Amino acid sequence: MQTLEVALGDRSYPIHIGGGLLQRADLILPAIGRKKAVIVTNTTVAPLYLARLTATLESAGVAASAVILPDGEEFKDWPTLNKIFDALLESRAERSTTLVALGGGVIGDMTGFAAACYQRGMPFIQVPTTLLSLVDSSVGGKTAINHPLGKNMIGAFYQPKLVLADINTLDTLPDRELKAGLAEVIKYGLIRDVEFLTWIEAHLDGLLARDKSLLAEAVYRSCAHKAEVVARDERETGERALLNLGHTFGHAIETGLGYGVWLHGEAVAAGTVMAAELSARLGWIAAADVARVEQLFRRAGLPVAGPDLGVARYLELMRHDKKVEAGKLRLVLFRAIGEAVVSDIASDAEIAAAITARVSGS
Repeated sequence: MQTLEVALGDRSYPIHIGGGLLQRADLILPAIGRKKAVIVTNTTVAPLYLARLTATLESAGVAASAVILPDGEEFKDWPTLNKIFDALLESRAERSTTLVALGGGVIGDMTGFAAACYQRGMPFIQVPTTLLSLVDSSVGGKTAINHPLGKNMIGAFYQPKLVLADINTLDTLPDRELKAGLAEVIKYGLIRDVEFLTWIEAHLDGLLARDKSLLAEAVYRSCAHKAEVVARDERETGERALLNLGHTFGHAIETGLGYGVWLHGEAVAAGTVMAAELSARLGWIAAADVARVEQLFRRAGLPVAGPDLGVARYLELMRHDKKVEAGKLRLVLFRAIGEAVVSDIASDAEIAAAITARVSGS
């Protein structure tokens, strides 16, 4: 097992990474308050891991109940969030009760948001079960639900007490989900660590083959980057925005197609290629750099072109992005491979040209 810390003063918390951690009550207990917990999971993960986690908690004297939600990005909404609140109220959960998010990014985001809101704040723990949530969404305290007009537009910054990253949960992850998670791993190399990017390129086949040691290394290095950035910029006023590489384009794809049609990582991959295309059109990176980005995502089995929603629709949806300031669209772009920057220099015409060049059929 390896442990990292998200250094946020008296709100600091550990990220434990390793195999078999769902059985480690000694790691979980320090984050549990009054020995009462409510586990939030979904219909896919519950049959796989709920009994195991419940047994671990109960063996340590923690009274644990569960809320099982429908699975899918399309359920990351108010009605589903209310199912969590209903369960908390019906069980007379107190402010000291701990919420435990057992699942991927959707479960983690909704559980964290519920924890931020219920009785104005209760403790919660992240137990991610997808590669994407292991390397990204479980760390950093971003919680949210979607709105029909924009992804993750309603939420709060609210940090967990613990991230328990059990690599063994990846054994049951579908191939499509594994590939989608690799998009976020690749992101860290593209924005700030060329050496890590080269490592990913060299070991991509092994990662796709689920080599446990390689997956553990990828998760550790990704979480180390995330923890470092969050510690310096918890509320995304500066550097943390760089972690949104490809997300402005990608969120437009997810919203435009309908939540759940494309996985988040798939949309981020196509969106990152669009960001690289725009960066090249601005003269910041070479065509060979764009080709490198595209080739890596293609090797990972991820989309390298977005759906043709129409340029006007892309721009409309992108203007709901949280990085918009004074009506100006700000994008994460490449100054170089391994060096990202948030910029509002691109005109609508330049953005439109990059989108047009990187949609299906172009």
